[in-house]
Formats: sequence, C-alpha cells, structure tokens
Amino acid sequence: MTSPVPDASRPLDGLTVISLEHAIAAPFCTRQLADQGARVIKVERPQGGDFARGYDERVRGLASHFVWTNRSKESLGLDLKQPDARAVLEQLLETADVLVQNLAPGAAARMGLSFEALHERYPRLIVCDISGYGEGGPYQDKKAYDLLIQSESGFLSVTGTADERAKAGCSIADISAGMYAYSSILSALLLRGRTGKGSRIDVSMLESMVEWMGFPMYYAFEDAAPPVRAGAAHATIYPYGPFPAGDGGSVMLGLQNEREWRIFCEQVLGDAALADDAQYANNTLRVKNREALRERIVAEFSTMTAEQIIDRLEAARIANARVNEMRDVWAHPQLQARERWREIDSPAGRLPALLPPASSNAYEPVMNGVPALGQHTDAILAGLGYDADRIAALRAAGAV
Repeated sequence: MTSPVPDASRPLDGLTVISLEHAIAAPFCTRQLADQGARVIKVERPQGGDFARGYDERVRGLASHFVWTNRSKESLGLDLKQPDARAVLEQLLETADVLVQNLAPGAAARMGLSFEALHERYPRLIVCDISGYGEGGPYQDKKAYDLLIQSESGFLSVTGTADERAKAGCSIADISAGMYAYSSILSALLLRGRTGKGSRIDVSMLESMVEWMGFPMYYAFEDAAPPVRAGAAHATIYPYGPFPAGDGGSVMLGLQNEREWRIFCEQVLGDAALADDAQYANNTLRVKNREALRERIVAEFSTMTAEQIIDRLEAARIANARVNEMRDVWAHPQLQARERWREIDSPAGRLPALLPPASSNAYEPVMNGVPALGQHTDAILAGLGYDADRIAALRAAGAV
C-alpha cells in the first residue's frame, strides 16, 4: 500500500462532535470519529469526570479503558446541573454537527437534550443516543453494562466450557454498540448532505449484540439445540481450535472444508487413511466424534514442538495461529513490520497507540493525546468568547 499523503484532508475535518459520554460505548464511538478528523469535545463533570478514568491505574497511573477510548479528544469540564454550564453547552451546540450521549436512561431528555427538543433550534444537528435497551419497551429504563448485555443477549449461553459459562475478555457489547453508533453517524452525515437536515440515531446495546449473535440464533432456529460451549474450540466445525504440543505450548488451527481435511490428514498427521475413515467423513461427523479425533491429533502433536507443528501446518497451507499472551501481541512481528504503532501524549507521558485498523492511502488518521480532566476547558471557553474574568467566575461557581 502506498504511504498516506502528509497533511492531507481527512474525511471528517471541520466537523464538531459534542459528547456527553462515560464508560466505553460512546467514548469508543467518538474516538473513531476523532481518528477521522472530527473535533470531539468530551463534556465531563468537573469533579471526577468520566468514571472510566477510575477503573484502574494500569497505564502509568491512568485507566486502561480510558487511554484506549479517549485519545484525540478535548476535555471540557461542565457541571450541567448549573444554568451557566448549560449555557456553555447551548453555545457549543449552535455550531456542532453531532451530539452523542450515553447518559443514564432518560437523563439527556430530562435536560432538554432529546432530538425533539433540539431539532427545531439546531436543524442540522445529528443526535446519537446510546443505551442498553433503546427507547420504548419494558426494558427502556433498565440499567445496562457490558457484562449484563452479554448475558441478556444470550452471548454467555454459547461462550465458555461445557461446565461453565464465560464472558468475553473485552467489552464486546460496548464495542458492538460503539461501532454501530459510529457507522450510523457516518450514514447520517451522508444523509444530511442530501437533505440538509440532521436526524436521530437510537443505538441499543442489546440489539447490537443480538445482531452479532445471528449465527448461534439461526443454528438454534425453531428450538433446535444451540451450539455447545466448546471453550476456545469452534462449537460447530472440527478440528478447529487449540491443540497442545509436545513442548507444553499450544497451536490453534482451523479446517474449513473437505479438501483441507484430506490435506491435514496426509501432510500434517501423516495418516492418509484417516481422511477416509467413515466416522470422520464430513464435518458433522467430525463434530459428533470430536473427542476421539482429538485424541488422534494430540497423539501426533505430542511428538513435536509448537513451532514444528506450525511449520508443518504452514507447509500444508492449513490455517493456524499462535496462542499469544498480551506481551506477545505488544511485540507482534506483523504489527511491527506494518509500522502500526505510534506514540501519543497523555497526562502520564508518551504512550504507544495502535493506528486505526482501516488504513487509507489518502490521509493519516489523527493520533493526538489522551486528555486530562478539563484540560481544554479554558481554551474552549475562550473560543466561545469568554474572557479570563468570566472563566474565573464560572470556575469559582463550580460550573466548570
């Protein structure tokens, strides 16, 4: 791929996003917008700010979730319970393109920040509301966090081992909602370009996760048995999962079709006759008889190191992967070879940050720092015409 053009225009340059956000779903959405050039003003309570700032202290005293989802934003401290602070927000909305919020259910509407309340005054404003269950229905006002939505959406029912359910190791429900919010905002911007009018986006964490659950739901269609919980292995394709090597390591491999099954038997296991064994004649039978087949694979792999198994799988063009730990991912040779890491500023000094996954040859994404709480308050207020005395008065009153 050719190198991006230095200092080239980005897709969202010139757009302003105001975000009343906390935790993960909305911050993850708005960070994607910031990556693409939007000015994202993160409105936080002057005391404490986004509560995700306090989740842990793993990144030189900063919270890991916060560092991940908040680079390239401006932090504005506003106590929206105070009229003077609300007036600041109203000024910002006059020229804003997008308002994103994931406050407690109903909180934004009670502050007069529903789409219906804002649209007449700001007809071009796009309003994106992210909540656990969406507007309407019996769950509208129910609190929702990532793990709760993993549970409610059925994700936990198909994840884990036969004996115990397991959650995803990352905030998958927040991520799904954040990505649907991001893509929907881009669509709303395109629509506004044709109609000249803003629109409202209602993103439900539950619906985002249920969409991602499409395969296991259809697999269990009309009360059919759902996919079994199979640990790190695939529930409905076999062999597809981790296998131990003779040196104590593990190798992940996956077969997708009958051609690969035959090659695997012949070139990896060295047992061509196994490909014609009737109890493994197709994927359904291999899944049914997975325990017996696993014993045969493990017996052969026990004579090799993990690297030797990977070499054999590579030679046979069978899909495989190392079972990496976090330290391995930080040093992953593919990420290094593709120069995917950058350094960004933060209150704790320079930190590594991964470039957005979708690269463009037309521009470089924004890779600015993680803001301290209220870091940009004075500058934003000055940009709205507030002089030093008025800013000092707001600060003395606790409005900012």
